[in-house]
Amino acid sequence: MTTEVIKQTELQRYYQLHSRIYDATRWSFLFGRKKIIDHVGGLMQPVNILEVGCGTGINLLYLKQRFPHASLTGIDLSTDMLNIATRKTSKCKPVPELVNMKYENPLTDLNSNTVKFDLILFSYALSMFNPGWDVALQTARKQLSDNGLIAVVDFSHSPLSFFRRWMKLNHVKMDQHLLPGLESQFAPIMSENHQAYLGLWQYLFFIGSHK
Repeated sequence: MTTEVIKQTELQRYYQLHSRIYDATRWSFLFGRKKIIDHVGGLMQPVNILEVGCGTGINLLYLKQRFPHASLTGIDLSTDMLNIATRKTSKCKPVPELVNMKYENPLTDLNSNTVKFDLILFSYALSMFNPGWDVALQTARKQLSDNGLIAVVDFSHSPLSFFRRWMKLNHVKMDQHLLPGLESQFAPIMSENHQAYLGLWQYLFFIGSHK
């Protein structure tokens, strides 16, 4: 078994437990999830949206509220998280398409053509793709429509080594690696860092387009 497969298996086991408490606990430190979507709404009205790492579907519900006429697709590696997302979004019209996969290859249609999205959202997902965050960005670039936007809110870094170690135990990498990677693949429209809990960590906002 390769190191990558082992890490994917560990992550799936992690979410077997955490899927049960995810929505009840994550509000306290996953900051800016609605704000990044509202920023996008000030720039465009997307009609075909992909969320990578959609988890329990909490962002999909807000995306449907913010963009009621949009078609939504969510991807996640965890079947436990997707089971919750399926129940949570079952009353949406139309119901979002939920896909259980690792995001390393573009989604395709019945004719094997790459499906294009005018908004691709990563919300606290990329920092958990280790390895694979850079491949996910390359894949998103292939799927992003010509006039589309990529939107990211995620952990950036912490000055405290003990906190970085703790987050690593929770499969989160906080090495300031995401923003340079994003700016190498996309033209920044918005690129910001914000402090959480008086500087315990920083999180980033990024909205970009094709270069």
